[in-house]
Amino acid sequence: MSSLHLEAKVGDIAETVLLPGDPLRAKHVAETFLDDAVCYNKVRGMLGFTGYYKGNRVSIQGTGMGMGSTSIYVNELINTYKVKNLIRVGTCGSIQESLKLGQVLLAMSASGDSDANSLYFQGMHYAATADFDLLMKAYKIANDLNIKTYQGSVFSTNTFYDDEPNRWEKWQKHGILGVEMETQILFTLAKRFGVKALSVLTVSDNIITGEATSVKDREQSFNDMMKIALELA
Repeated sequence: MSSLHLEAKVGDIAETVLLPGDPLRAKHVAETFLDDAVCYNKVRGMLGFTGYYKGNRVSIQGTGMGMGSTSIYVNELINTYKVKNLIRVGTCGSIQESLKLGQVLLAMSASGDSDANSLYFQGMHYAATADFDLLMKAYKIANDLNIKTYQGSVFSTNTFYDDEPNRWEKWQKHGILGVEMETQILFTLAKRFGVKALSVLTVSDNIITGEATSVKDREQSFNDMMKIALELA
């Protein structure tokens, strides 16, 4: 048995799945960090792999960009493949001047502009939050690895390009740390279906200052994020 967008058979995917947006990042992680990695999905080029990290079985599945694409894979991973832990690993743009490039964020909650959430809750506002146990474990793992993390809220948007000036000012004033495109729907669906979710993000650019990481710097900070996420498995 497989799902509509994943060709894996039930049992091919581990109970813990890491979720990068970029399927080639999933391939890189599988080849770099996992033992005995097997590719279980190539449908639409959205690569997925299962392997072992320090003896623990873990999968990594690309989701594509945005909440629409992410929701498809999260729904199928939970409902067809009975995944229990979903951990987004990706990048975000900081909207706090003090938050430097390469910093790792542990998202406690996610605001956003998802039409899906508006439909789910009939125009009311749902507070999409991370699983507390995963959040605490990630925080402790980061401390043990001497990786500094920031804990706080992010904003998930479905609009990457926007002409509105000072778009992020209101969110900055209310303590939002960074902007990305997937966390809100991940947290919402995880709570809806009774599984655990967390979002571990690396700051790749600062929207306020215009700074951006180089390819080399991004690789190093990405590896810090991956070490935390993989230890959770």
